[in-house]
Amino acid sequence: MNPADLLRSFDGPLTRELVRAPRRFGLGQVPLKRAPDALLPTVCGFCSTGCGLVAHMKDGRAVNVTPDPRYPVNRGVACPKGWEALTPTDATDRGTVPLLRGPDGAMHPATWQEAIGRFVEVFGGLRDVHGPESAAFLSTGQIPTEEMAFLGALFKMGLGFWDADSNTRQCMATAHVAYKQALGFDAPPFSYEDFEESDVLVFVGANPCIAHPILWERVIRNKRNPEILVLDPRRTETAEAATRHFPIAPKSDLVLLYAVAREVIARGWTDPVFLAEHVEGFDAFQAFVQEFTPEVAQRESGLCAEEFEALVRAFRPGRRVSVWFTMGVNQSHQAVRTAQAIVNLCLVTGNIGKAGTGPNSITGQMNAMGSRVYANVTSLFAGREFNNSEHRREVAEILGLEEERIPPRPSLAYDQILDRVESGEIRALWVIATNPVHSWIDSGRWARLREKLEFLVVQDMYPTTETSRIADLYLPAAGWGEKEGTQINSERRIGFTAAVRRPPGQALTDFDIFRLIAAASGNAERFSKWSSPEAAFRLLQALSRGRPCDISGIDGYDQIVREGGVQWPCAPGAPEKGTKRLFEDGIFFTPNGKAKLLFDPPRPVAEPTDEAYPLVLLTGRGSSSQWHTGSRTDKSAVLRNLSPDRLHLEMHPDDAASKGLAAGQTVRVRSRRGSLEASLAISAAVGKGRVFLPMHDGRVNALTFPSYDPHSRQPSYKHCAVAVEAYLANSKR
Repeated sequence: MNPADLLRSFDGPLTRELVRAPRRFGLGQVPLKRAPDALLPTVCGFCSTGCGLVAHMKDGRAVNVTPDPRYPVNRGVACPKGWEALTPTDATDRGTVPLLRGPDGAMHPATWQEAIGRFVEVFGGLRDVHGPESAAFLSTGQIPTEEMAFLGALFKMGLGFWDADSNTRQCMATAHVAYKQALGFDAPPFSYEDFEESDVLVFVGANPCIAHPILWERVIRNKRNPEILVLDPRRTETAEAATRHFPIAPKSDLVLLYAVAREVIARGWTDPVFLAEHVEGFDAFQAFVQEFTPEVAQRESGLCAEEFEALVRAFRPGRRVSVWFTMGVNQSHQAVRTAQAIVNLCLVTGNIGKAGTGPNSITGQMNAMGSRVYANVTSLFAGREFNNSEHRREVAEILGLEEERIPPRPSLAYDQILDRVESGEIRALWVIATNPVHSWIDSGRWARLREKLEFLVVQDMYPTTETSRIADLYLPAAGWGEKEGTQINSERRIGFTAAVRRPPGQALTDFDIFRLIAAASGNAERFSKWSSPEAAFRLLQALSRGRPCDISGIDGYDQIVREGGVQWPCAPGAPEKGTKRLFEDGIFFTPNGKAKLLFDPPRPVAEPTDEAYPLVLLTGRGSSSQWHTGSRTDKSAVLRNLSPDRLHLEMHPDDAASKGLAAGQTVRVRSRRGSLEASLAISAAVGKGRVFLPMHDGRVNALTFPSYDPHSRQPSYKHCAVAVEAYLANSKR
């Protein structure tokens, strides 16, 4: 189609209304339904804890937020990010108009008509000439579920492309796959009450004091005098506060967990009735773990015999044991099997489906659970499969779409999409509400990728992120607090996010940008049911009906607000209130109703240390006041003041002494992929042979090694080989 015909097709009644009066659509009308001065409940948009906040409205605009004392998640407390939740909307570098790169190489303001017209022209042309595998999108866990779902449906079933992934791949793909394979569905079994009901809490590669401080508050409320055990190579803030820290060697957790299972089984500390009735594969698992003796575990993990014994005894009968894991497990070269080793321990000891128990994955991003279940990215809606013809038929019927428009295969994973960009097979990329030039592993690769891309679109709050700055087309999007929708937290609680401010300038909600693209691409009628976020929520309810994640029993947004969120599953007739803990009946989501014990031999790390690069680099969250790449938290002067003002490298005193390095000295950290300078912080929090860098600095991922779990395709951010030396300003190295 030539540009003139394209613009004529674009200029329909719906599109004219959206383009000429975007303010009517950018807010979703939510505050207009209520008094201009009011207290509006909402849910925080940073992490997956899903804290309730109250927006204080004046003249129809939120002027402040405070924690909601009635919300069952946080009960009137908030971390620093929650108190500053509105600050990112006030940033002076907000995007207010579309920007299009011109022949001079600079970005120039454009109308929405020009921007969407260019988008549809390029993507439509690529599909027509090069087919459905010639473009892809990379999305996020930071937008409401309704927007995620609309995006996945529009791109795959409207624009006609097959491949898409989200930055949930960086944090939660492992948990998704581990649960799905072992339990039959991506179903975290716990509720937050389990933090307060356990006799023993084991944190593996998790630092909730910093990453999820409100969840740590729930731990502190536990009145059962629990043991709190932390398995982590670094003595984190959580390890400092715990009953005991087990300073295991990096990536030794799989061997250690297999050895603990061996001892538990050998001592008869299993639940034989539960195993016989509800679990399959026990005999094979028992035989498999025999080689993982205490001596093997101690050698691999670096723990002494007494430490190993203490960890085994945590799983003795008669106590409620819960095991909590997050990025230290998920971001590994053998992540899924490590997560499943945790699942296995809970299954063989019967620590699942009961208060204070469970193999419990703490989610990272605000709506990673929504992304995992409803985004239509790598799984078809509500945990269905793209390569299952019956599943495609069901979805097509519910959405009123032609079945042949649904891709017949699952999407490529994030790293595979980037591989195809580099090979030239994927020619255009659409990035929504994420900043991969900063956050993706081995980030120096993006210079090569950008050279290969014919067209890069970035849809974001800010045109100033590392990824926005290299775009061909920038689309200004509304952020949290400027749009309505739902999000799903770590305990499967669906919360409502209210629109309490208007987006600046011509910025639109992501939902309405998708409506523009649908109209401009000739898909307005096909997606007419997606008329608003609440209409999209009704479609998701229909898609969920009868599935493990059933939400069809929710009355609507009003019930979600009224009840302080609703946990799935919530089928018709389910009680509105109360905790929903999964698997209390011992029935799992597998075809035979039994959970599976899954295991494989451990694999060596992809990049071991050597003489040239003798230290293991660990990365992670550096402050409870920072979030991911800092594109939002850095807008707050309060959060900046609560965070380190300079990148620092933690190093053990003995390693620093051996190199003649002093605290506060500027050092250079080198890997085979890049280098950076940091201020040296000498600390015994990291063991010998290890160093630690916070992930929030844009230079850190220039060092990391691109290794991936074979099952989840999640990157291993937690292990690469580096060298550290004194920084000499005039050095050419």
